[in-house]
Amino acid sequence: MPRLFIPCLVLPLLAACTPASSRATVPVQAPSRTLTVFAAASLNNSFTEIGRNFESTHAGVKVVFNFAGSQTLSAQLLQGAPADVFASANHAEMDKLVADGLVTQNAPKDFLTNQLVVALPPANPAGLKSLADLARPGLKLVLADTTVPAGKYARQVLDQLSQQPAYGADFASKVLANVVSNEPDVEVVVTKVQLGEADAGIVYISDLAAYPELKTLAIPADVNVIARYPIAVLTKAPRPDLAAAFTAYVLSPEGQAILRKWGFTPIAP
Repeated sequence: MPRLFIPCLVLPLLAACTPASSRATVPVQAPSRTLTVFAAASLNNSFTEIGRNFESTHAGVKVVFNFAGSQTLSAQLLQGAPADVFASANHAEMDKLVADGLVTQNAPKDFLTNQLVVALPPANPAGLKSLADLARPGLKLVLADTTVPAGKYARQVLDQLSQQPAYGADFASKVLANVVSNEPDVEVVVTKVQLGEADAGIVYISDLAAYPELKTLAIPADVNVIARYPIAVLTKAPRPDLAAAFTAYVLSPEGQAILRKWGFTPIAP
């Protein structure tokens, strides 16, 4: 037999003699599945951590978040954007989806509460010492827009302060005259205050967890707003089973502990 063909015969024989234990194996991976969660901007840090934990216990699952103002998210969903879960910073935006049939009537569940606080830059260059100082002429105040839950809540607080003799009936109008920008979500408000682009901003208490260097002015409980955040699986969810599991995890003791870590007040003990 010509020598040229010998390697072609030997190589298959050598491969056949190779022990099975030494052969390369291709790991079997679970099929990839994507869970899409639309969540209020104030949930960015907490839900990012919750998402990582959820992925670690659900092989092959990737959680994709869309963080924005609740009013923006509800509008996107009403226009047909595909998603599995919606977590809102208020009930008004969730109610729009219920009315449109995108969320079942009794599906939304409150999973945390939040309150407001006045945030100041680390150096507090304006020297603010009390809520009354917010009405000082020339102050640069940043709020979330009136269409944003945090913006609505902030204005409710100002209206309630105006009903107290210590502040005066025109307090809210004086403070609002100092607003230099209305932002699309509360995260932008926090960022502008942190960068010193504003003398003050009204934000959620939970926002301070990511910016511990900010100074604050507390808002008395009798005029503060308790924001209740609902979460629900969408009726057209591409992954309803995963959506239900994710919602259950948010409401579980472990999920609630993560929310508490990020400055929220959990619903469950």
